[in-house]
Amino acid sequence: MRKWVLSGILASEETYLSHLEALLLPMKPLKAAATTSQPVLTSQQIETIFFKVPELYEIHKEFYDGLFPRVQQWSHQQRVGDLFQKLASQLGVYRAFVDNYGVAMETAEKCCQANAQFAEISENLRARSSKDAKDSATKNSLETLLYKPVDRVTRSTLVLHDLLKHTPSSHPDHSLLQDALRISQNFLSSINEEITPRRQSMTVKKGEHRQLLKDSFMVELVEGARKLRHVFLFTDLLLCTKLKKQSGGKTQQYDCKWYIPLMDLSFQMVDESEAVPNIPLVPDEELDALKIKISQIKSDIQREKRANKGSKAMERLKKKLSEQESLLLLMSPSMAFRVHSRNGKSYTFLISSDYERAEWRENIREQQKKCFKSFSLTSVELQMLTNSCVKLQTVHNIPLTINKEDDESPGLYGFLNVIVHSATGFKQSSNLYCTLEVDSFGYFVNKAKTRVYRDTTEPNWNEEFEIELEGSQTLRILCYEKCYNKIKIPKEDGESTDRLMGKGQVQLDPQALQDRDWQRTVIAMNGIEVKLSIKFTSREFSLKRMPSRKQTGVFGVKIAVVTKRERSKVPYIVRQCVEEIERRGMEEVGIYRVSGVATDIQALKAAFDVNNKDVSVMMSEMDVNAIAGTLKLYFRELPEPLFTDEFYPNFAEGIALSDPVAKESCMLNLLLSLPEANLLTFLFLLDHLKRVAEKETVNKMSLHNLATVFGPTLLRPSEKESKLPSNPSQPITMTDSWSLEVMSQVQVLLYFLQLEAIPAPDSKRQSILFSTEV
Repeated sequence: MRKWVLSGILASEETYLSHLEALLLPMKPLKAAATTSQPVLTSQQIETIFFKVPELYEIHKEFYDGLFPRVQQWSHQQRVGDLFQKLASQLGVYRAFVDNYGVAMETAEKCCQANAQFAEISENLRARSSKDAKDSATKNSLETLLYKPVDRVTRSTLVLHDLLKHTPSSHPDHSLLQDALRISQNFLSSINEEITPRRQSMTVKKGEHRQLLKDSFMVELVEGARKLRHVFLFTDLLLCTKLKKQSGGKTQQYDCKWYIPLMDLSFQMVDESEAVPNIPLVPDEELDALKIKISQIKSDIQREKRANKGSKAMERLKKKLSEQESLLLLMSPSMAFRVHSRNGKSYTFLISSDYERAEWRENIREQQKKCFKSFSLTSVELQMLTNSCVKLQTVHNIPLTINKEDDESPGLYGFLNVIVHSATGFKQSSNLYCTLEVDSFGYFVNKAKTRVYRDTTEPNWNEEFEIELEGSQTLRILCYEKCYNKIKIPKEDGESTDRLMGKGQVQLDPQALQDRDWQRTVIAMNGIEVKLSIKFTSREFSLKRMPSRKQTGVFGVKIAVVTKRERSKVPYIVRQCVEEIERRGMEEVGIYRVSGVATDIQALKAAFDVNNKDVSVMMSEMDVNAIAGTLKLYFRELPEPLFTDEFYPNFAEGIALSDPVAKESCMLNLLLSLPEANLLTFLFLLDHLKRVAEKETVNKMSLHNLATVFGPTLLRPSEKESKLPSNPSQPITMTDSWSLEVMSQVQVLLYFLQLEAIPAPDSKRQSILFSTEV
């Protein structure tokens, strides 16, 4: 962990040095011009604007050059404390920089107004994106770069806290780091009052400051249409803006759509008797089509990079990608977040997860405690406030992959095993459960839910879940109190009455998770602590079909062998699981999508493998999601897919046909060519999945959702060779071509689910239902 923290510090230092270099770059020519008859700036102006920047660069360059080789030659005994102690002792240079900061900004602004050439220079300063990307540079303004040292010094104690946390007290570095932290804290407390307002405030009236607390891109629902907005929460109001289209190299500009003073803001309560305003949902098929387009464009971009073709083609592709990703971001959220103004107006945002909705509510409610009066802004004040958002914004890009740096992690693809152990810190006994969310394609999806632990302050769930990741970077956990309608909580936005007790998240670091061992972590949330263990298995490992060494069981054994042994048309395990789900799981929200408890699934797997006569009793006592998980696991562990290795390429080609008549002929002929056991098992499962989808209004599982869950499970071919990366030090991720393959598998299954009838012999289908001998 010490090494990971230090690696993060190195990466951060590298970026900071590139920002300081970008500031120093124009200094030399400006100084040279100052001695000529046509100076851009005077020597005094240059000295004021760039005051202490060269010294800061030298300090951090020396620190980086000292730290880099020590991290490269890492051992548990490696010492770095002396470097941090020396860095802390040089904070006096920051004192001089901060004291001069206001004058520097004022001088720079006046010089920009007086000299067009300097104004042009100050808006186009280039900072390297990374050490390796020599030609890659991002454009920054002088104002942005001059703020970097101020921002840097305010965060200096954070990295020391992290490092100390993972440095044993017996290590020689411990006392040196404590000394560096003490110096940094003393320094910070002496200048904090001066620098806090500088980043996030603008003067409203003499002696008053309005500060920015939070901002983010959100989707607003306006007369049934989805609109992308940039929302700003200030200390006294909530401001909703629209980003104007940029043209001809103009700087960003915002239009104000509306604002609500926090004193006048409330969260709209939806009474039981009221109809919740209708949210137009985008069909899953449309979202999936967007994801396919995005994956295809990413593949094209990678191909262009490898071919080193002209930048025009690359720019066209990037523009296309940006458009498709913006569309996906706009279409995917479906959870309402409503704010109400005292003047009678209400506004609706669509958010992708309960986590974000709760975060916005908490931030607004906390700030409302400090607001004591209402007000209204004049048109001039509103224009000034909206203009200031360009400088104040902390979220600069729509959160899309197109806006990520090339060296930024594309996220993890594979399976994350999560054990939710226990939680402490509850004030009174409650009925408690947790849900798990992960991000995919830029928004969050609920993936698992623990059982409700009743009447306790210290729940011990100890439940394991297997969660599929698609480019995921964050795991979120939300802890709820189950209310069972005994406590009447006013409904907000028509949500369930369960009370959110706490929320937290953990970043999924590809490097840290790469060794595939369990890692324990504690997530702190509102005074509550939840203990978790997590383990990641990449798709390359997890999706490799492995034949069972024992041929006596059912898992990992060819389906024809199992049906022949059982003298049945469809394996007993498939019939039993389907029967139990149809008995009590058809109205379970997220059936087949929500993960079952892994230990229950493994217990059922073992029982089926030894032909345990009590398996039906075991199933009747288990959570229905574990039974659904067992059925999925059975198909996933078949040594070859239900659609067979032989026919898989043909199905992939058939689904890509444009002519609907040719497609139907091809797909049905292929299906009816499958071995009998495979065909009859598939038809049995297909009928079941259609019946599940008939309850979509209750269980939220459409045909498309079911195809997404089962497509790769039923079609993914056996791996003849391992697809492990040749360089094991690289994070294990998934290529976009693989993503396209998964999409194709989903499309094949969806095609059969949507067919009204499959002309298989009725006798075959009937025989499945009545052949139950084992």
